[in-house]
Amino acid sequence: MTIDATAARSASDLMRIDDELTDREREVRDTVRSFVDRRIRPHIADWFEAGVFPVELVPEMAELGLLGMHLHGHGCAGRSAVEYGLAMQELEAGDSGIRTFVSVQGSLAMSAIAKHGSEEQREAWLPRMAAGEVIGCFGLTEPTAGSDPSSMRTTARREGDEWVIDGAKRWIGLASIAHLAVIWAATEEGVRGFLVPTDTPGFTATPIGQKLSMRASIQCDIALEGVRVPLDAMLPGAKGLSGPFSCLNEARYGIAWGAVGAARDSFDAALAYAQERMQFGRPLAGYQLTQQKLVDWALEIQKAQLLALHLGRRKDAGTLEHHMISVAKLNNTRIAIDVARAARAVLGGNGITLEHSPMRHASNLESVRTYEGTDEVHTLILGERITGLPAFRG
Repeated sequence: MTIDATAARSASDLMRIDDELTDREREVRDTVRSFVDRRIRPHIADWFEAGVFPVELVPEMAELGLLGMHLHGHGCAGRSAVEYGLAMQELEAGDSGIRTFVSVQGSLAMSAIAKHGSEEQREAWLPRMAAGEVIGCFGLTEPTAGSDPSSMRTTARREGDEWVIDGAKRWIGLASIAHLAVIWAATEEGVRGFLVPTDTPGFTATPIGQKLSMRASIQCDIALEGVRVPLDAMLPGAKGLSGPFSCLNEARYGIAWGAVGAARDSFDAALAYAQERMQFGRPLAGYQLTQQKLVDWALEIQKAQLLALHLGRRKDAGTLEHHMISVAKLNNTRIAIDVARAARAVLGGNGITLEHSPMRHASNLESVRTYEGTDEVHTLILGERITGLPAFRG
């Protein structure tokens, strides 16, 4: 039996949430979905197995307006928050690593410049980054400072008409192929952000190998040894950790949507397989236990989709509160990894091969669930919101 891909995709939409989208939002979603079907799905198993990020996709993603697509001006597409979210959802239905590229480029590196840069910095970098001519990375996490960036050891000190940066960063997406790094460092006046061209002497990016997750993506260690940049390399609008946190919230927002895409794709793969796979004379999908699993997953995906859409509508209306992003990031990554793991089981032994997507999604989601705030971090953000009492330090 041949399974219609469109029908399989819509099977989890029990509440017809698709009807809540505008024509323009559907157009964005369908355009990105077509790109994923045409350029990512046929090759992602090979890229994942080889541990290769397909840099050849960058110009195509730029042509689609995906790079900094939610930013306005300076060559950016100026799309709505919901349109951006739908694009992230479709990209992650293809693979988390591909969505991560767009998130790092747009929600982290480009957002840092758009939010906190001078007009000269915006003009110098954003048009080229939107066009895919310049790739950026975002250097916040350190070997000893993941969930606690306030303990960062990277420093920037002023010497004459230059800043001198020393330190190390870890798990920095795209760093080895980036042309520009946004580096966060401690100064005498607090944490500040700096625009560092990656060909600056003393800057070294080394890809992290032997990964069991996000294999079609790039994460790196960065070493900063006496890196000298001019005074105007500092982002003037960011002082303190609120600067990088505002960018992290942009990335977390995209993750809340992207995780739904990974969950939905896992559901679709398991459903299609269960409808075709014959056991004891009937399709797996005809058994009560299988149908219970499919129903449970569909319910969770629907709730996550509604949560993401609500988040996007509030973001577009300017009424989004920061803790709401933690609700969606925590919930949606949690359900996505549960769906992906359970969907793999429906596929039986065949599910451990790259011919099918759920186990790849489950592997990737281990990273997605960890970066931009672990479950524990978002739980404590929400705990403080509920109780009024911060519990980050025991």
